[in-house]
Amino acid sequence: MIDAGPRSMADRGPIAILCGAGSLPFAVADAARQDGRRVVLIGLRGFADAGRISRYPHHWVALAQFGHLFRLLKRENCRELAFIGSLVRPTFSQLRLDLATLRLLPRIARLFRGGDSHILNGVIAIVEEQGVHVIGAHEIAPDILVPDGPLGRREPDGKDRSDIAYGLQFLRAIGPFDVGQGVVVADNRIVCVEAAEGTDHMLARLAGVRHSGDVRFAAGTGVLVKAPKPGQDRRIDLPSIGPKTIENARAAGLNGIAVVAGSAVIAEPKEVMEAADRAKLFVVGVGDEAPR
Repeated sequence: MIDAGPRSMADRGPIAILCGAGSLPFAVADAARQDGRRVVLIGLRGFADAGRISRYPHHWVALAQFGHLFRLLKRENCRELAFIGSLVRPTFSQLRLDLATLRLLPRIARLFRGGDSHILNGVIAIVEEQGVHVIGAHEIAPDILVPDGPLGRREPDGKDRSDIAYGLQFLRAIGPFDVGQGVVVADNRIVCVEAAEGTDHMLARLAGVRHSGDVRFAAGTGVLVKAPKPGQDRRIDLPSIGPKTIENARAAGLNGIAVVAGSAVIAEPKEVMEAADRAKLFVVGVGDEAPR
């Protein structure tokens, strides 16, 4: 039998993107279209940007409407699905259950007894049992992965690199607890840890306590470090940064941002670099074993 080689993106049929908040779903959709692939966006109500999603073939679903989602995928002949964009994890009582979801109720209830990776891995399993392959945003648009090295004019100095290594070490240590993907380090001191609230709210919290004087460290110090959890399924919920991350890091008085190169995504690199230069912050992609 002759091996025809890997199929092109266009030959793989249409792809569905389940859209949360932010600009990343649209950057990935545009990349897929440029490769000649048909894209169908499925917006999560209350999260996806209604104005932007209307520019694409699209549908809407509420959280946990598995039956509706599966019917849409079948109607659109989508055998591949990507989960892209941010959302706030709901409480169990906030889910809008349809009949298919009701049948899965005991299983879904168990998923809520754990961290975000636990519930996301469970959702992936439910989707793939329907014959739909879940793929990562970076598999569709490899250019969204943060490259190694600085993004912008500024670079971390020796003190910053020590803080970055300390932050990566900390994130590896808390990985088994399925907590968050971000930490702020200043002078080798952990000053703020991302938990269920997400990076933006963590930085807002830090800005508040710095303003009140409850947390103090010298001006020109402090690094936001982001890394995936050890063993995390890279198809979903990779750490991400965007212009808003720069804005929030500046408001928190930080000196820069470091993310693991090749394991974090960036939706608007040009805007991020310009924003970082204006804010006089460094943004850098590093190895996950950055030396101290």
